Amino acid sequence: MRIDLTDTNASKINKALVQGRRAIGTPAVGMVLTLVIVTDEEHAYDAIKAAGDASREHPSRTLVVIRRVSRSPRDRHDTRLDAELRLGSDAGAGETVLLRLRGELTRRADSVVLPLLLPDAPVVVWWPVGAPPVPAKDPLGALAQRRITDAYAVESPISELAARAAGYAPGDTDLAWTRLTPWRSMLAAALDQARAEVTSAVVESEAENPSAELLARWFVDRLKVPVEMVVTDGPVVTAVRLRTSDGEIHIDRPEGPVARLAIPGQPSRVLALKVRTTAELIAEELRRLDPDDTYAAALRATVTAPGPGEEDAVTEAAATETAPTEKAE
Repeated sequence: MRIDLTDTNASKINKALVQGRRAIGTPAVGMVLTLVIVTDEEHAYDAIKAAGDASREHPSRTLVVIRRVSRSPRDRHDTRLDAELRLGSDAGAGETVLLRLRGELTRRADSVVLPLLLPDAPVVVWWPVGAPPVPAKDPLGALAQRRITDAYAVESPISELAARAAGYAPGDTDLAWTRLTPWRSMLAAALDQARAEVTSAVVESEAENPSAELLARWFVDRLKVPVEMVVTDGPVVTAVRLRTSDGEIHIDRPEGPVARLAIPGQPSRVLALKVRTTAELIAEELRRLDPDDTYAAALRATVTAPGPGEEDAVTEAAATETAPTEKAE
């Protein structure tokens, strides 16, 4: 079911939601949180689709805040709220409300969103693009327990990470970090098997990739080792190499959904390591609403590159480890 409301307010939207749920026989008690998406018209479709897919795992009320651009003085003084309500099969496993704001309301979006939040339910705010410098101090961000940004969606991702570190508050997270979950899990498992001390690391990725930068910072924070960044054609992170006293641990994913893991003294193996969709990333973030201290520590770490001698040793070790594998294949 879809309901359009023109030049409306939060009270009328709430009444329409109740009437719509009664009409289709869907209660609101099954929803576990409110997801607020702050975006523009260009990116609204993809964000709504991702949220709808994620709602099948996390039934929620999704409020999509779309600030309309006013191009004339008359439009800038025309304060208006238009809403589109989607319920039932049109909204995944929850309900979706598109809020198109004009004029003064674009600067007071919190006054529209606040009456529409589910009572006694956590709030998550997601900026697919155009996140504020300090999400926790944004009027909408201040309403939320979790605030999701995406450094991958900006022109200067590494500079964006610096801004995220400077303005970090408990509850902040970034999808660039979420994309690393499979990599971090596999690397942690590999280190448990190898049980050797890591002396340096190499991260290979496309240029200006925020996930690769965060992975390198994670190594610095957790392993206290220098990290070399190598630029490849991508997509995203293509390989990670950890030099240990027993040899090199490496995961290679040059392309496609599979990667190859090599651990000293063990046969190489093939692993599933696909590039996940935005819906999968959002669904993962909605599983936890507590502060991510590991992300905070990695975000604030500083990457130091290996010295000339260390870099040569890493390259030599990589060549030594790769040769037998190629011969075996």
